[in-house]
Parts: sequence; C-alpha cells; structure tokens
Amino acid sequence: MENRSYEPEKTAKDVSLQELRDMLAEFARVRGWEQYHSPRNLLLALVGEVGELSEIFQWKGEVERGLPNWSAAEREHLEEEVSDVLLYLVRLADVCGLDLGHAALSKLVKNANKYPVAAFARALP
Repeated sequence: MENRSYEPEKTAKDVSLQELRDMLAEFARVRGWEQYHSPRNLLLALVGEVGELSEIFQWKGEVERGLPNWSAAEREHLEEEVSDVLLYLVRLADVCGLDLGHAALSKLVKNANKYPVAAFARALP
C-alpha cells in the first residue's frame, strides 16, 4: 500500500470519513510522521489551517452562496484550505480515538432536541 496513489478519481463521488481516516493514517505511517501526530500538534495545525481559510474571506465582506463571482483560482484555493481543515480534523479525531461520523450524528440529534423546529416556526414571519 506504500505506493498508493492519492490522486482523486475523476468519477469519485463520496468518500467516507473512515476511508479518509485510513488514508491519512497510512499517509502518515509511510512517511514516519506518526511520532509528530499528537493531539496537541494536530490541533495546532488545524487551528493554523482555519486561520488560512479565514484569510480567504477576510476582506470580501458577505459572499453569495455558491460563490458565483469567484474566479477558478479563488475557488481552487478555497477548496484546498477547506480540505486541509477537514483532513486535520479527521486525523485529530482518529488519533484521539474518536468516531467522528458517530460523534457528528450524535451532535446533530442533540442540536435537534435543543432547537426543536416548533420553537423556530413560531418566530418565522
């Protein structure tokens, strides 16, 4: 598996968090990076990537959904930074022994109970 290609398939649709987790673990293992992937180090790297993501939006003001006025280069840059954030988050969860998919679904259920639709339907015009 050491010679695994990390090029995305042109027809790739969905990739699971488990597949990303496994690919990231292998990526780090074959490079000898596991020794550096402590929860603290991964969190700090994640925060740095969130900062880089924030810089993209820093002086743009409000941005329309779908980014219709963005150039291809701007969209590619955003895609790269969002991906960096996702990859560090997946790796952090893995190193901490968390099931990120389960945790996210559990959080959605908690939020649905905390913020029931009925409470917000009354507030809508």
